[in-house]
Amino acid sequence: MAADPSATPSAPPADELRSGRGGRLTLWGVAAVFLAVGLFGGHQGTDDEPGAHRASGAGAASTAGPRQPGDALPRSSPVRLRIPKISVDAPFTTLVIGASGQLQPPPAGDTNLVGWYSDGVSPGETGTAIIAGHVDTVTSAAVFAGLDQLEPGDRFSVERTDGHTADFVVDDAETFAKDDFPSKRVYADADRPEVRLITCAGDYDHTVRDYTDNLVVFAHLV
Repeated sequence: MAADPSATPSAPPADELRSGRGGRLTLWGVAAVFLAVGLFGGHQGTDDEPGAHRASGAGAASTAGPRQPGDALPRSSPVRLRIPKISVDAPFTTLVIGASGQLQPPPAGDTNLVGWYSDGVSPGETGTAIIAGHVDTVTSAAVFAGLDQLEPGDRFSVERTDGHTADFVVDDAETFAKDDFPSKRVYADADRPEVRLITCAGDYDHTVRDYTDNLVVFAHLV
């Protein structure tokens, strides 16, 4: 995903149009307890809505004994994402749904910033947490420029406000056309703590000012 000149009501500056960088973070509708389909794309997905998010700590770890590897953590906001393989060390901002139904992207002025969908699962809770980052902006490469280098077995971590560090291992990394995005698969609720790292990919379509694809990294807590 790139900086989003179309996310605000005003027309984009001419220099942004010339730069050929756009890319939208779009949700095609939000029900009361559903993260709707189509994040990071201006085109309609093909699957049904994913499962309900957990916004109240429903995935909290048991307090009956010491935490074991892979055990779910209680709800807590993420503060920093570290992906050693691609030299990511970035703070978080929260992402929310705007009045237009679009998920607001991270501010484009900071190329080293990732966003977390804060009405969904927090990284480490049981369920599917969503983390977004720009692949580039109108001026330079951004935090997820190297996300396509991640492979199964690679590891990354999320530092949280409760002092816990949630460690994740990559299960898969796939690129999907935005016109055929498997929303149900990507956003469906999970019975273990999982994370999706998502950014734009593919070719840049100057007509719609958007990338043609999305890159999704699937990972689970270890």
